[in-house]
Amino acid sequence: MKHILIFLALLDAIASVASAHELRPAYLEVREKAADTYDVLWKVPGKGENMRLGLYVEFPSDCVNVTEPRAAMVNGAFAERWTVKRPGGLAGGKIHIAGLQSTMTDVLVRLEYLDGTTQVTRLVPSTPSFVVEATPRALEVARTYAVLGVEHILSGIDHLLFVLSLLLITGGGWKLVKTVTAFTLSHSITLSLATLGYVHVPQRPVEAVIALSIVFVASEIVHSKAGRPGITERAPWVVAFLFGLAHGLGFAGGLSDAGLPSAHIPMALLFFSLGVEAGHLLFIGAVLALIALGRRMRLSIPRWAELVPPYVIGTLAMFWVIQRVTVF
Repeated sequence: MKHILIFLALLDAIASVASAHELRPAYLEVREKAADTYDVLWKVPGKGENMRLGLYVEFPSDCVNVTEPRAAMVNGAFAERWTVKRPGGLAGGKIHIAGLQSTMTDVLVRLEYLDGTTQVTRLVPSTPSFVVEATPRALEVARTYAVLGVEHILSGIDHLLFVLSLLLITGGGWKLVKTVTAFTLSHSITLSLATLGYVHVPQRPVEAVIALSIVFVASEIVHSKAGRPGITERAPWVVAFLFGLAHGLGFAGGLSDAGLPSAHIPMALLFFSLGVEAGHLLFIGAVLALIALGRRMRLSIPRWAELVPPYVIGTLAMFWVIQRVTVF
């Protein structure tokens, strides 16, 4: 009984850490509405009912509020809207996020100008301020969204566990290449369609299906070890493609919260997708390197130990399924 309680406590701790990626980054949108006048949208991740992270926007000292901030809790995030004005415009001014240095989150910032140009940047605890550019650069948009894509996948432990499960059942090689290609193709389709507004699916059911996809592949690994290969072992690219459609909708949830710059939508979407794929390849490369190291060290693993990874992955994923279904 004691061992069971320890296992459950450990599982709960892992689940808490693993669900941390659902904490979206803060988002600041500054949209020019007239000469020297800007509409501001400030979204901060929530911390439970009517609570928020202690992050606050500080504009240049000569910037004044034209309207008072209007606040509301929307989909678990604290959102404020107001209008500011600065003589000569914001170009050259510094915007600071107070409180960011004491957190572990980041802030995606997007400025849109009347001529359609956009400046996009990302603030982190070590760099909580930035200077508004007179001429926004497309290269900055590409860099920001590529980094956002890499971070989104590497912090999304459920997505990584799905990829890990596919790797375990394929064993690497050409079968893994075809499987990852199918997964990339499918989630790119739904990511693009959902982000561009052609597909609308509630995020909570999507997150539950993503967790269920991990349970399915983990159970297929167990069946395969028992000599009962299923469709995932025979045609893993088919399973990767079908479940990849749901994973793409999950990626789109993170991107829709960040938003797309109107003047650089194709570029932002492309580089976010490339960032996601770079994150996948980094993860797969790290796992394969560990496997190769184990083989080189000639580690002897008992046969029963081969069932530990799929059982741990499947149990954790089932915990997520129950957790996510209960909040529908």
